[in-house]
Amino acid sequence: MPQGILQSLLAGERRIVAHVQPMYRLRDHLWVAQEYLTRHVDREGEAHPMGPLLQAPELAPAQRLALDLLCLEETFRALASEDAPDLLHFVNLEPLSLEAEGFWTALPRWLEALPFPADRVVLEFTEGQRIHDMEALRGHAARLREAGLRIAVDDLGAGVASLGHVARLAPDFIKADRSLVEQVHRRPYQAALLNALAHFAQRMHLGFIAEGIETLEELEAVMDADVPWGQGYILGRPWPTAPRPLAPAGPA
Repeated sequence: MPQGILQSLLAGERRIVAHVQPMYRLRDHLWVAQEYLTRHVDREGEAHPMGPLLQAPELAPAQRLALDLLCLEETFRALASEDAPDLLHFVNLEPLSLEAEGFWTALPRWLEALPFPADRVVLEFTEGQRIHDMEALRGHAARLREAGLRIAVDDLGAGVASLGHVARLAPDFIKADRSLVEQVHRRPYQAALLNALAHFAQRMHLGFIAEGIETLEELEAVMDADVPWGQGYILGRPWPTAPRPLAPAGPA
């Protein structure tokens, strides 16, 4: 990561803007939720994803923490002016931030500003970093639930988030990684795995979302696998404001 970008972000000289991407219930194409994604804006006004910056290997833990807290601050600022109380609102959270006192100090202020109950917010535990202390993470998850929030495990199938991880954390939602969705219509083993996960989620009363759906063929295969919710470019790209997106076209 160019240090100039990092320093300008930390100094507040470069804007961070929250974007939202819709999630749909696939059986009837109902818009049910949206994920908040942060972008940093360059001098030319072009927006760039924050994810690559947060995952940069040269980023020190203190820098990653500071950047994630900035992203969370902007995300909850956007949530405070959100006018879609019937949707669920998914927010990415680096597990590292749960170890920071600054996160827990800011959380009551963020929740108090929400225009809807806290249980409409789902914190996604991202898997950019391997979890070394699962018991500590379970304790943090319990504390978040006491505050009224819900929990999701992101990137299931990406090689870091395991079913054992899911079983021990007992989230409210699980999200299948793009690696399980890509070309699923050509890969019967992936389709069978998505179907097995869908039935597991149904039995355990968990929400299950396939993310990264980019083509109509992938969408049809995901629906054939009984995955209840979907997210991806074929359904809606992220946008920086909150106009209601068009309903996606159903499979032919």
